[in-house]
Amino acid sequence: MRGRIPYFRLSGFYFFYFATLGVVMPYWAVYLQSLGFGGATIGELMAVLAATKIIAPNVWGWIADRSGRLVRVIRLAALLAPACFTATFFARDAASMALAMAGFGFFWNAALPQFEAVTLNHLGDQSHRYTRIRLWGSLGFITTVGSLGMVLEHARPAVILPVLMGLYGAIWLTSLTVPERVSHQRQQAQASLKRLLRKREVLALFGVCFLVQASHGPYYTFFTIYLQQLGYSSGVVGQLWALGVAAEIGIFLAMPRLMRGVGTRRLLLAALALSVVRWTGTATLAAYPAAVVAAQTLHLASFGINHAVAIDYIHRFFRGRNQGRGQALYSSIGFGAGVAAGSLASGYVWDLGGGPAIFGMAAALAAAALLLAALAIPPDAEQRVNEPALRTLPRAV
Repeated sequence: MRGRIPYFRLSGFYFFYFATLGVVMPYWAVYLQSLGFGGATIGELMAVLAATKIIAPNVWGWIADRSGRLVRVIRLAALLAPACFTATFFARDAASMALAMAGFGFFWNAALPQFEAVTLNHLGDQSHRYTRIRLWGSLGFITTVGSLGMVLEHARPAVILPVLMGLYGAIWLTSLTVPERVSHQRQQAQASLKRLLRKREVLALFGVCFLVQASHGPYYTFFTIYLQQLGYSSGVVGQLWALGVAAEIGIFLAMPRLMRGVGTRRLLLAALALSVVRWTGTATLAAYPAAVVAAQTLHLASFGINHAVAIDYIHRFFRGRNQGRGQALYSSIGFGAGVAAGSLASGYVWDLGGGPAIFGMAAALAAAALLLAALAIPPDAEQRVNEPALRTLPRAV
């Protein structure tokens, strides 16, 4: 694998990219709270950041697919993200902070979907090994979420700003080392994007991704604040975040074998059912440390399995020149619209009912995703999506 695939260069990008997430997800809301913003405003600001994933991946995905130069697009986006992030050092009111977050989010969120496509291009017919590279992102997340949690027990939340600036710079430097690789599918016959988006299975998959990520919106926005209100220290909260991602790493290592042995659809349904259990436990039993530990371990299902399965479906549904746009749609619908909707709703629900209410909402969203997947994504989804469209295309000469 390592002789033909730039394993460590690909892994390095994931490491630093998700290291920034290990700062933003658990602690950015804490920084916003330190500026005096209330729950509704924090939810709105986090929704702004997530909403950039709706627009940015599609704009940059179109540019990348038109040019065929995915790595150049990634490098440009990775350079402009820290340039825009400097505005957060001076933003103090909600409007200026929203503008600053929209600016750096537009470029930061453009890079990952295209990098997913680059990674899969390098892997070729070894796409089942994706999780062995992606797990380095989880290691990066654990590194920052654990260490910064301990730092924040003794430092002011403003320390988050220089940490993030350094990590954004590392993302750009790492992107310079990654070579371009054109998909071997680019010259093959493929269904049109519009035709794919009319397929019930594709629409259902995107609906499931939206609901799953919406259920994570309360987690990304208020989990740290929720546990701190219950008496957990910043260091312990950081360790709990790290525990969830450690469980994610374990499942990533097992996913190639699980996908072959269990099957993609069965894994999806099991992961969604466990997601309902996780959010229900977080809503009702968070005062008990053992229950929080158990719920965090289920991150392996609510995020790890769900993400790996979605990436696999997208890779098989969207072929050739549709590949970059397929990854962009997954990012914008799930991590963009889904997280934005979940974060925004949780901000308002938080002011009404606090942690139990927002995580009860998360459980309901995961249950809706389970029902949709069970009814609308059949075992032969790939065949249904690809074969009818390909039969109508002329034979390649």
